[in-house]
Amino acid sequence: MAPSLRLRRAGLVALAVSSVFLLSACNPPSGAAENFPGLPTEADADTVDVEAGTDPAGDDEEAPSPEDGPVVVWWADGGQLALTISGSSTCPEIGDQIRVLEKAGEGNRVAIDLVERPADQVCTMDLVPHTTLFWTPVTVTTTEPLVVEVFDTEVTVPVK
Repeated sequence: MAPSLRLRRAGLVALAVSSVFLLSACNPPSGAAENFPGLPTEADADTVDVEAGTDPAGDDEEAPSPEDGPVVVWWADGGQLALTISGSSTCPEIGDQIRVLEKAGEGNRVAIDLVERPADQVCTMDLVPHTTLFWTPVTVTTTEPLVVEVFDTEVTVPVK
């Protein structure tokens, strides 16, 4: 085999291997990026859509509270989703995985699974918020309402 043919083949193999690494880096991980006690605040992220929890129709209703059920908002210019759930401070509800159920244009729907707790775990009876951040999956969009399934609840995150 001629040296130039070997070099071409070696170059093609190197290109194929590097393409695999680049393509795998495009999809963010499905696990939680971060979680912390309390509500998300502007100090925690560069850009926060503080209006994301309000009614997209523009009614003067209050933003949903984590005491009413799970709250999900776009975070960091839509690069992440923030899930806030109120519960026990010693046994907080923590997001575990995010799964795409329907891609953008086909429903724009995800499900967030929570960390399972042992049934016999003793927890305090207080009610405090806990937030979990997830990277926004690449197959959903901020330009359509996003439906998020948490527990047996659907939360609709308005267009960013």
